[in-house]
Amino acid sequence: MWHARHGGDNIPVMAIKIGVDTGGTFSDFMRMDGDRLVIHKVLSTPDNPARAVLQGLRHLQSDLAGAEVVHGSTVATNALLERKGAPTALITTHGFEDILEIGRQTRPHLYDPFVQKPPPLVPARWRFGVVERLAYNGEVLTPLSMAEIERVLARVRRSGAQSLAICLLHAYANPQHEIMLLDAATQLGIPISASHQILPEFREYERCSTTVVNAYLRPIMQRYLATLATELRGARLSVMRSNGGVMSAARAHQEAVHTVLSGPAGGVVGAFHVACAAGYKRAITFDMGGTSTDVALCDEQLRTTSETIVAGCPVKVPVLDIHTVGAGGGSLAYLDAGGALRVGPQSAGADPGPACYGTGTGMTVTDANLYLGRLHPEWFLGGEMRLDVARTQEAVEDFARQLRLTPEATCEGILEVVNANMEGAIRVISVERGHDPREFALVAFGGAGSMHAADLARRLSIPTVLVPAHPGILSAFGMLITDYVQEYAQTVLVPSAEFPTERATQAFRELETRGLQTMRDEGVAPQDVQISRLLDMCYVGQSFELQVPYTPRYIDDFHERHERRYGYADSSRPTQVVNVRMRVVGGSGAAYHMPSAQTQGADPQAAQVDTLRMYVEGAWRQAPVYARQRLSPGYRVPGPALITEYSATTVVPATAVVHVDPQHNLVLRLASA
Repeated sequence: MWHARHGGDNIPVMAIKIGVDTGGTFSDFMRMDGDRLVIHKVLSTPDNPARAVLQGLRHLQSDLAGAEVVHGSTVATNALLERKGAPTALITTHGFEDILEIGRQTRPHLYDPFVQKPPPLVPARWRFGVVERLAYNGEVLTPLSMAEIERVLARVRRSGAQSLAICLLHAYANPQHEIMLLDAATQLGIPISASHQILPEFREYERCSTTVVNAYLRPIMQRYLATLATELRGARLSVMRSNGGVMSAARAHQEAVHTVLSGPAGGVVGAFHVACAAGYKRAITFDMGGTSTDVALCDEQLRTTSETIVAGCPVKVPVLDIHTVGAGGGSLAYLDAGGALRVGPQSAGADPGPACYGTGTGMTVTDANLYLGRLHPEWFLGGEMRLDVARTQEAVEDFARQLRLTPEATCEGILEVVNANMEGAIRVISVERGHDPREFALVAFGGAGSMHAADLARRLSIPTVLVPAHPGILSAFGMLITDYVQEYAQTVLVPSAEFPTERATQAFRELETRGLQTMRDEGVAPQDVQISRLLDMCYVGQSFELQVPYTPRYIDDFHERHERRYGYADSSRPTQVVNVRMRVVGGSGAAYHMPSAQTQGADPQAAQVDTLRMYVEGAWRQAPVYARQRLSPGYRVPGPALITEYSATTVVPATAVVHVDPQHNLVLRLASA
């Protein structure tokens, strides 16, 4: 475990705050206690994630009473991916019981004749229609009777479902019938999710899918968070939201759908915070962990989207715009049916892990890095975990024989394949959306990010790589500094010409009342709340929207954003306001200030602690190894070299030089940049 101190003038003493990020291979922990920072990592326990969380928390703090624990959880994500949520029933308008099955009739694999669509979360026998009907404007066409309510609830009771989703046609315009069902269904004694509470927006399929996902995950999250709360003995437990904010544990199990991208969100928040502090407001965040890589583009602000599909299920709630690929340190290399080299998405995970962990047998990215001298076997996790060089060598040589290549060429091939996969992910969020990656800094973090960052920067001609302090724990850091964030939306579907200020004020007032009440429930004082008013807009007849701030010139802003996003705009064409949206942010009170220089002087020799054989540009060379905690601002380290620390290793190629900036970030620049 490595300790660091941070502080500054006029910083109030704060209670102990601990960030927890559970990953596929490691669970990460960061504790702030006044001016003291402590970090820790433990191997994850996929069979029961709470076990690793509690193990790490007890290691950091024996008495958690009064502490605040902010948790980025993968429980909801894994339950969706593995289809291990609660048995869920759905009540919907009669005639629309098959909406989950029909969907949008899209074919994601257009030319695959054998493609199999994942089954809906609610099987047909548990989808129940109720006789009622609303018009698109909320007008009641067919009233909902109490006799009909009793009939459908009796069917739900006989089904044995452990959770219930309610999604009636056009309930976003008038929730009256859903409220009647919700009130009556409390007699069932199971969690209930109603669409007018979860997503009061039009588009029936996405609204129904999102409500069902919430219902499917609620019992799982409720049990998991209850277990943690019991064991935490008096600590306040908060959960990271997918949109980059936090919420209380009580709200998290009610709004479980908002945690489907909980873990990766913390990393993006932390990375963008560090990048802005270092002067890089245009950043591509690159989080490479043990099982996957998450990338996001931040152009002077965090970018969110509500067009997300998780495990085949549309989830139309605000989430940070993160693209994920199955490429991580534990990704397994193999030969496909055609004899081509593939890497991932299958991962060795924490158990059995890569061969170098001592129990795995498969060939992984981490094993390739170790064999090529890009990891120091004695100082993994600050020396707490020694890597098995002999086992790695055996795994590499066995795999090399299958490829009929030298061990060095085999390992380089594995790294080339995984780097190509990650390069493709960065191109999706940058080049394919009209952004030039050369205009951004690459912020590398995660346990493996700083080993591969220079290679990716070279492939994409990115001039600057920023490696924050404690890169392997950065997601936990992001959870510590993030604010309470709540977002609300309401469909209005009116032409912009018929959306006067009075109507907008009324719509926003209702959302603001809900938002301020939520912040009071979270313990945030009214003076610490910030409110942003937004509109989802489109041209009349268009089937997709763009989000713009609500200002007196919001129509002009829409045309400008449309031009920037799609390359054209038509100011003579009428526009439409689809949704009003409000983002409510409550300050968490957390602040982070980097320490003054950890050591004095600027002589790299003082920080060099070893040399290591490294395979560089087709030959084995002796490369210096530096201890990062001994590097002060102003140090310059030419490549090839390794910079080791507790949570990660940074690879400096021969064509690069690293300097330490005033915030203690490693700033890597390639010779050609």
